[in-house]
Amino acid sequence: MTNRTRRTAAGTVAAATALTLAACGVAESTGSGELSDEPVTLRVMWWGGDARHTRTQEAFDLFQEKYPNITVEPEFSDWNGYWEKLATATAGGNSPDVVQMDQLYLASYAARGSLVDLGTQDQLDTSTLEPSVLDMGRWDDKLYAMPISTTSTALLVNTDLVEELGVPLPDTSTWTWDEFEAWAREVTEKSPAGTYGTGILYNEYSLQLFARQLGDELFSADDIVIEPETLAAYFQMALDWTKDGAAPPASVTAETITLPLDQQDFSIGKAASVFTSSTLITAYAAASGANIELVPLPTPDQDTTPYDYFKPGMYWSVSSKAKHPAEAALLIDFLVNDPEAGRILGTERGIPANPDVVEALADELTAEEQKTVDFAAQRTPKLGDAPAIVPNGASDIQTILLRYQQDVIFERQTPLEAANALIAEIQRSVAAAR
Repeated sequence: MTNRTRRTAAGTVAAATALTLAACGVAESTGSGELSDEPVTLRVMWWGGDARHTRTQEAFDLFQEKYPNITVEPEFSDWNGYWEKLATATAGGNSPDVVQMDQLYLASYAARGSLVDLGTQDQLDTSTLEPSVLDMGRWDDKLYAMPISTTSTALLVNTDLVEELGVPLPDTSTWTWDEFEAWAREVTEKSPAGTYGTGILYNEYSLQLFARQLGDELFSADDIVIEPETLAAYFQMALDWTKDGAAPPASVTAETITLPLDQQDFSIGKAASVFTSSTLITAYAAASGANIELVPLPTPDQDTTPYDYFKPGMYWSVSSKAKHPAEAALLIDFLVNDPEAGRILGTERGIPANPDVVEALADELTAEEQKTVDFAAQRTPKLGDAPAIVPNGASDIQTILLRYQQDVIFERQTPLEAANALIAEIQRSVAAAR
């Protein structure tokens, strides 16, 4: 998950496929809700790289030792092919029993009856999770996905570069967007040509947070509801940063914004800060070799409004076609809640959603992972209620948002024109998916 926008763009065709197949409908599970004493086979599907595959298989081995009548058959893919495979299998009534799920597609699968309500499964303990995190696995008041990990949006700051330039950060516990912009602009002014204070905001998570700072919301349960003026202010901020030098010129942003993480400006020392997932500090530290700190987003009110929320990095869900939903729920409970499984899986999927597992990993966390855990603890008092997840039909919000953001910074549209156009486009897509 090192470049969410790039992955989302690649997954747009798969998302469209999923939404088309949704019309087929899938019956509710007829599997037993009780654990069986007979041999049971569970198919489990996820996306990820080799490190994830190895760790996940090791966790399965431990699970099978504890429950010898259950055999786990792994199926995995990279992100680009995952959603098309899952959509095709689901439409054919052959979905794996347990699937790794993403917030962008959760409503799509839940709306068509493709997932089991995990709230009905006694084998799954959800009591240790932060309520606002658990609520982001709900659709239509039912729990269709168990969060695996959490992340938060932060400003990552290259403290080596900042100290070298002699541009100290303001008080980041209460700083405003204007103070941040002034700081980023000063960094650019004191840097060699081609190095900038920051980059523009351009993803769904940051837009959600910005809207919540202003008392607004991006989505309701089944539509986009953000006020055009709120979205226009988000676009205006990117335009201002682009024009006054806090961020790169539009042409540079367009060339670099979807590059792999290790080639991005922040990774190669050409940006002093970047707004991104807090859990990406490890990848950015490895790519840049720099000392990196996590600081909270600026706000318009000195961080007095509880606007923040922790976003699940990914989830586990159970297919409604699963013949053994009880065993599937038992496996998810083991993967999310068992300390031994937690030590095997580590933080490869992000910081575990279960605080008890995080505590069990305390002695094994890297310096960067510890910074992420500490940052989450710092932000906990600022958490608000969970926002509505991305509704059915809006799964390509990030691709669309970036497109309009670039229209604004190139001044092909005004911020308000782009805001109205984006809202209308998402409304059409959501309506078509109903």
